Amino acid sequence: MTAFESDTDGATSGRGSIAPREWAIGVGGVVALAGLSALALAAGVTWKLLAISWTAFGAMAVGAPLGARTVAADHPLEPVWGYGLASGAMVTSTALFLIPQALAQHTRFGGLGIAVGFLAGYAGHSLGHRFAHLDLPVEHTAVELTVHALAAGAIIGAIYGAMPSLTSLLGIALVSHKAPAGYAAVRRLAARDRSLVTLALPAAAVGLVALPVAAIGLTPSSVLRGLLFGVGAGVFLHVAVDLLPECTAGSETCPADAASDGHRLRDRLRTHAAISSVTGGVAVALAWLLIT
Repeated sequence: MTAFESDTDGATSGRGSIAPREWAIGVGGVVALAGLSALALAAGVTWKLLAISWTAFGAMAVGAPLGARTVAADHPLEPVWGYGLASGAMVTSTALFLIPQALAQHTRFGGLGIAVGFLAGYAGHSLGHRFAHLDLPVEHTAVELTVHALAAGAIIGAIYGAMPSLTSLLGIALVSHKAPAGYAAVRRLAARDRSLVTLALPAAAVGLVALPVAAIGLTPSSVLRGLLFGVGAGVFLHVAVDLLPECTAGSETCPADAASDGHRLRDRLRTHAAISSVTGGVAVALAWLLIT
């Protein structure tokens, strides 16, 4: 047996060697964001970008405690409703906020970026299982969320500094996809016995790129803006779809084989999966309607 005992639970036989590196990744992300924030203030970067960077960080952190709490629950409805609400909210938030922004930058290359990001997320997720037996201080969900945030941060740094003010729409956009992502990522990390501190890196990633881009004053072309924002939206959409409860044997999002009455339980859980995911989507849509 190598570093990981199984592909499904992610428990490691070399836990002690991975944990310090996971902590270093997470703490390093927070320290880097704090340092860049100080440098950005000294360079005269608008406070709005600092607010966006730290709101994105805080929004992802909001969902973390609930994800850590529910992972210890034995009832199969806990993960179904948790993942269902989170993924439904993430899919809807992507459709309402991320995809329109990508297409607004450049219709053709924004659309291409969405396809590239979605397929890259799928390919990375699938090929990531090849590394399941390696002693790596990373987890694929955290990696995908980091890629999404870095791509979005590049565009936010280039264009959001010119905004006259922060809007409630921007706040809803950040919270509606960062908070559910934080919940789902923490639950997956905890279930696989990985350090939750690792999540600090994707939480900080928006600011890690946005602040330097704004300080340097980079102005990427509309093609590059559309492509980058599209890739970020596509990667995030893949994460959201991947987290939709799938009630099959061995599923972590919907443990349908958790009891002996398999068929009846599976049908019941699928009903809850559908209701929870739609509920998460409706909640985001209602918030969007109220502020637009």
